Amino acid sequence: MSELAWGNIIKSLRNPRVEKPRKVGCTMVMDVGKSLEETKSILQIASNYIDHWKFGFGTSVFMDKALLQEKLQLLAAHNILTYPGGTLLEVALLEHHCRVYMTHARELGFTAVEISDGTLPIPRFRRKRIIECALNAGLIPITEVGKKDPKRQPTSEQIAQEALEDIDWGAAWVIIEGRECGQGVGVFDESGNVDSFEVDLIVEMMSDKLDLLIWEAPLKSQQAFFIEKFGANAGLGNIPIDQVLALEALRNGLRFDTLNRVSGKLLRGGFWDPNQIETTQMEQTIVLSTQPVQKRNDQP
Repeated sequence: MSELAWGNIIKSLRNPRVEKPRKVGCTMVMDVGKSLEETKSILQIASNYIDHWKFGFGTSVFMDKALLQEKLQLLAAHNILTYPGGTLLEVALLEHHCRVYMTHARELGFTAVEISDGTLPIPRFRRKRIIECALNAGLIPITEVGKKDPKRQPTSEQIAQEALEDIDWGAAWVIIEGRECGQGVGVFDESGNVDSFEVDLIVEMMSDKLDLLIWEAPLKSQQAFFIEKFGANAGLGNIPIDQVLALEALRNGLRFDTLNRVSGKLLRGGFWDPNQIETTQMEQTIVLSTQPVQKRNDQP
């Protein structure tokens, strides 16, 4: 990684970020139609902070094959996992064996695949076989639990149980459904507020597998909630591509939503006094020069 603009002048106020390649604290972005040139521009400023690149829904179907392959090669060169949206797999299963879909995804250049049943009723035994199908094709399986229909929401216990099973069957990460709107599904109410009680139930059941969850959290308030709860290395998904640096600032306590809590703790703990005036370079030199020299143990 090249030298950052602010070097050691400005540091994170929260626990340090895990560096790429990351298994925990991943950022998954949602791409619904960025051009090759737009992708290059995004990677130029934010590639170090993007771990997963999801081509939302069935959008990759409408891309020129050569263009898609070039884009996937570019993303792979920046150590970013790429996969089509889970809805595309569900569509494919209506007509094909999962092996057909996985093989073609791999030939195009995708490095992972999202496996979901957000729309179709896919039995658990078949979901296990689809995960195995992805592994056999040389793809990294990333599953998603939850339903897209607000009227068909599973309980938090069901979400956690399915996530644990998916991990046991070979899923590298499990995404908690939140859709691109972040409202009325999963742990979010109709206004996009996080139900902390439901989150706590999932956390308790996931135990030491908690770090393998990626919470779809497209809204800033949701991102701030998970960062405050799990720290800077919370796994977050469905992040708008143009908001990657904004999210990284949020993770590191460099935005009001997280800085406010950090500064409050420093004030209450007496670690920062707003009335303390900084000393000048000359004053620091005078103080040091007037301090008595400490004798070493071996000096008379």
